[in-house]
Amino acid sequence: MIHVCPLSKLEQTVSRTGAGRLVTLLSADMDMVRPDSIAVQDHLYLRMNDIAELRDGLTMPGEEHVRRLLGFACEWDRARPMVIHCFAGVSRSTAAAYIAAAALNPARDEGELAAMLRWLSPSATPNPRLIAVADALLGREGRMVAAIKGIGRGADAFEGEPFELDPFG
Repeated sequence: MIHVCPLSKLEQTVSRTGAGRLVTLLSADMDMVRPDSIAVQDHLYLRMNDIAELRDGLTMPGEEHVRRLLGFACEWDRARPMVIHCFAGVSRSTAAAYIAAAALNPARDEGELAAMLRWLSPSATPNPRLIAVADALLGREGRMVAAIKGIGRGADAFEGEPFELDPFG
């Protein structure tokens, strides 16, 4: 199971779920402390800003970020849950969860997966740059991009509520 949460609920989510893997998506200037229960080799820390277009002084999500995410997700043995978080649990983390689920279950319909994401997280507004890069790398021919555009912007929220996404369900 993939669990998604904001940074403020990271410790609680890792503890509650018994997670064994962790994906962190934060800006280069943000620090966080890896929960003690997560081994160093089971933590992927991706530093990027939550932007979709180049902006001076900020790190746009790119191909290397997505390749690392895909590799980390595909190496996951699924014996214990994986937690994916960003600062607010709304954009980068929901995009990463969608990408990981699509990679783990390539036969799953992109639109169905996006609709499930919206149902699970009304505030989810997946970062469009992450989605576009993953769509290209996974050979989805624009279907991931279209599916995320199809669910539209999520409800306004300071931060998202934790939720779980089953890549196979």
